[in-house]
Amino acid sequence: MDQGFSHQLVALLPRLRRFARGLARSPEDGDDLVQAACERALARRDQFQPGTRLDSWMYRIVQNLWIDNRRRYSREMTAIDASELAQQSAAIAPGAADDALYLAQVREAIGQLPEDQRAVLMLISVEGVAYKDAAEILDLPLGTVMSRLSRARLALGRALEEAAGRRDDATGATPTATVIRIKR
Repeated sequence: MDQGFSHQLVALLPRLRRFARGLARSPEDGDDLVQAACERALARRDQFQPGTRLDSWMYRIVQNLWIDNRRRYSREMTAIDASELAQQSAAIAPGAADDALYLAQVREAIGQLPEDQRAVLMLISVEGVAYKDAAEILDLPLGTVMSRLSRARLALGRALEEAAGRRDDATGATPTATVIRIKR
């Protein structure tokens, strides 16, 4: 087996894990997805075209496996219990509870996005994949990628503003605007 291929694949693992975990909405399911994708890539190494981008090929494998799994099992993933996560974080590191709660709310909001928007958001905003490359990975026109990303960002912003409003209502605090900055 080509050692260069194996080394490149190992170097991609953190990025693949972030992408898969975002799609699957679960660290465990995301890790299983990455493992299955790596197994498939190694078994089908001969299908990889030298001179093309391994990351694009691997993102495509992860996404296809995810779609296949969704079709096969069509079960809902459990959402993260934000209050439980905040309590655990507060016990470990006082002052980190707000950050943990906010992170849980962001994860939950991303998990509530439609699958097509979530895939685009994860690739572009989390993984930093260029729009053109995301369009190639997802086999979509560039305009569709841009439109889905825009809708995903708007929906994510609305969901986080609603969560902030609920939190402010519960504490009696004055509502504040939520600013979302996502890397383009």
